[in-house]
Amino acid sequence: MAVTGASGALGTALLRALHGQGAELIALTTASAPVALQDGEGRTIPLRQVVWCCGEEQKLEASLRDVDILVINHGVNVYGDRSAAAVARSLEVNALSAWRLLELFLSLEERPAGTPCREVWVNTSEAELLPALSPLYEISKRLLGQLLSLRTLDRQGENPCRIRRLVLGPFRSALNPYGVMGADFVAGQVIAQARRGLGLIIVTPNPVTVVLVPLQMALRRLYGLLFSRAGA
Repeated sequence: MAVTGASGALGTALLRALHGQGAELIALTTASAPVALQDGEGRTIPLRQVVWCCGEEQKLEASLRDVDILVINHGVNVYGDRSAAAVARSLEVNALSAWRLLELFLSLEERPAGTPCREVWVNTSEAELLPALSPLYEISKRLLGQLLSLRTLDRQGENPCRIRRLVLGPFRSALNPYGVMGADFVAGQVIAQARRGLGLIIVTPNPVTVVLVPLQMALRRLYGLLFSRAGA
């Protein structure tokens, strides 16, 4: 399994949780510092670290070719900054980079019939629907969510790559030091829901999100089916 944003709070929590499930790990990070993790007993978690840059997603193709599950989790929060540079950075990191990485993974050679299909998990966050007190974070995450909704309308051959959407409420991290949930708790809930076969994974203390997000996804799907078509 490969996880982007591997040096962040949720990225490291997901890597630890996935290690507990027996996964072989690839930590995809834009940070040059080593991603060094330990399990609950203080033992070093084996992983392969790959350093990459937003805008150079194509260079990850070789690293992703044998990956069963890719978790697209990287992001940036510029808070109240609305400068041109902040707009460009938010859109590039939160939406366009994630979209390019999604398309790259979906374009990889299909698995032989009878083997498990690939999966990609995309963290769009609760900001896709509700205010996050950061306008550019909300705009960029909503753009990613809209693109993801359109992409999930298409099937990729006879053995398609499954897309799961992660809608996560506020958890404590460098992006949000005031989050009410712990990253380890969120990671555990994500994996638990994925093991139950859910394609829409919601982890939040807000009951409004639990009610409105499935409705929003259903309306988007209907709208996309009515007013868009698959490419050649």
